[in-house]
Amino acid sequence: MGDRLKGRRAIITGAASGIGHASAELFAREGARVLAVDLPGVACNFSTEAIMPFAADVAADDTPARLVAAATKWLGGADILFNNAAIERRAAFTDTTDAAWDEMFAISLRAGFRIARGFVPLLEQSGAGRIIATASMAALRALPGQTAYAAAKAGMIALTRAMALELGPAGITANVILPGPIITGITRDMTPESAARWTERAPLRRLGVAEDVARVALFFASADSGYVTGQALAVDGGIFITA
Repeated sequence: MGDRLKGRRAIITGAASGIGHASAELFAREGARVLAVDLPGVACNFSTEAIMPFAADVAADDTPARLVAAATKWLGGADILFNNAAIERRAAFTDTTDAAWDEMFAISLRAGFRIARGFVPLLEQSGAGRIIATASMAALRALPGQTAYAAAKAGMIALTRAMALELGPAGITANVILPGPIITGITRDMTPESAARWTERAPLRRLGVAEDVARVALFFASADSGYVTGQALAVDGGIFITA
C-alpha cells in the first residue's frame, strides 16, 4: 500500500480486465478511489471497496454526462481520467468495411474525446487534473491487418497533444501510453509462434503484462509527472527500437 494517489479520484474506462483492471487495482493501492467503467453485463471483480464498478458503453451518446454525474456523486469530483477502453478488429486494408471503421473510431477515439471534454470542468476544479489514454505502438509502426485500429490510435496521440496544449493553463496534463505486445484479453488470440517471435525481438526477452502499463499510468496520474504533458510513451520492452 502506497500513497502516491492519496485522496485522488480516478475514472478508468475498460476497467473490467487487462490494463484497465490492473490500473484500477494499482491506483487503489496507492490511495485513490476509482470509478471503474466497463460494458453492461461484463463482470467487474475488484479486491477493494475503493473501486466502484460502473456499467456504461463508452460510445453511447449519454455516457459522458452519466460518468460525470457518477464521479460527482460517488467520488465528489475527479482528478484523473484514464481513457483506456478500446477494441481491436483485424482486417486487411481492402477488407475493412465502413461499419468496421466507424465502430473502431467510435470506441477507440471519439468516445475518449467526448468523455475527456465532459470531464474538463471537474478536472479544472482539481487544480492538478490528469488525462491519460491508451493508444498503441501500431499508431507509429505499420502492422498487417490493423488499418482502422492504427488510424484510431494515431488519432488518440494527436488528440492528447491538442488537449495538453489547450488544457495546460488550467493545470491539466494529458499523456498517452503506447503499449507494444502486452498479454491481455485483447491479445488472447496470439499464437504461441507469434508470442515467441515477439519475445525474441524484445531486448528484454519477454512480452509485457498489464501491470507494466499500469505502472506507467500511475506515473502519469501522480505528482511525479507534474511537469510532463503532451507525451506519447512506448511500453514495448524495446521491441520497436529498430523496427
